[in-house]
Amino acid sequence: MSAEFELCPGRKIGGSHPCFIIAEIGQNHQGDIEIAKKMIRMAKDCGADCAKFQKSEIEHRFTKQALERPYTSPHAWGPTYGAHKHHLEFSHQQYRELQQYANEVGIFFTASGMDEMAVEFLHEINVPFFKVASADTNNIPYLEKTAKKGRPMVISSGMQSMETMRCVYQTVKKHNPNFTFLQCTSAYPLPLEHVNLSLIPEFQKEFPDIPIGYSGHETGIHVSVAAVALGAKVLERHVTLDKSWKGSDHSASLEPAELAELVKAIRTVEVAMGSPIKQMLPCEASCHSKLGKSVVARKPLQKGQTLTLDMLTVKVAEPHGMRPENIFKLVGKKITVNLEKDAIITDAIIQD
Repeated sequence: MSAEFELCPGRKIGGSHPCFIIAEIGQNHQGDIEIAKKMIRMAKDCGADCAKFQKSEIEHRFTKQALERPYTSPHAWGPTYGAHKHHLEFSHQQYRELQQYANEVGIFFTASGMDEMAVEFLHEINVPFFKVASADTNNIPYLEKTAKKGRPMVISSGMQSMETMRCVYQTVKKHNPNFTFLQCTSAYPLPLEHVNLSLIPEFQKEFPDIPIGYSGHETGIHVSVAAVALGAKVLERHVTLDKSWKGSDHSASLEPAELAELVKAIRTVEVAMGSPIKQMLPCEASCHSKLGKSVVARKPLQKGQTLTLDMLTVKVAEPHGMRPENIFKLVGKKITVNLEKDAIITDAIIQD
């Protein structure tokens, strides 16, 4: 069983705790704070645990040349990449406003710190945990500074190797015991053959003392439900109000009805996971009473006879007798009463 820890106040992950579901709003808000608030409310109404954004201090995240390059994508919000990113970036005051709104709505609020200065700001506003985006997972100086702040960390693994993830584990573990890895493939939308859900149990074997989760960029909800069935303790999915909107993430995002169905399906699967102990359950008593079989006499038998296998058979009987799996234990034993054909065999008529 994976380790558990408190990811948000009063909300633990790992162990037998429910999967923590993150609605990744990212920058699907189109740079409009009112749309962002609608998406926070949507995430809450659909049953997600957390609404998450992406925070950048743009001049710290990108080089001057990267910001000045022309940006001609159909998803562009400006003529240069810098103008595009600035359009989608909320100010510090707007982040505080969104955080306050999330508190009023009753949903946890955080963001991926896309650079070290963004992490400093998120630490300042007291987010419950830091999300490390895949692009920063091998950014060791960033990881060390973030881990030392002591907040729980959720770390995606897109574009990384297992060797790199081992290095990440050692780096973070030295400073912070409370973190989780998410299996992730960084493609939008993600082809099914590259989801690699098989890595969830591999991560669990490789890092048995931390919870493992899944960050999905595929379309639909089925894969994400399967991830939870495989043991994902944190699930992150991008969300949108409309997949047709401008922005490269929308096509790999879930609209409200899909998010609500995903949360419902996950909670259903969690109940169905049940217990790893195999035993007859109380709910099976009625079926067993009607259909359960017992060992009976294949033919009339006389008191004192020594039982052989050809004297016995298995049938549905009333009342029940000895369970069928014990039939071989009866061979060589003597009976203490006369038995008619189909009479049940019980411990009470077997000579010690």
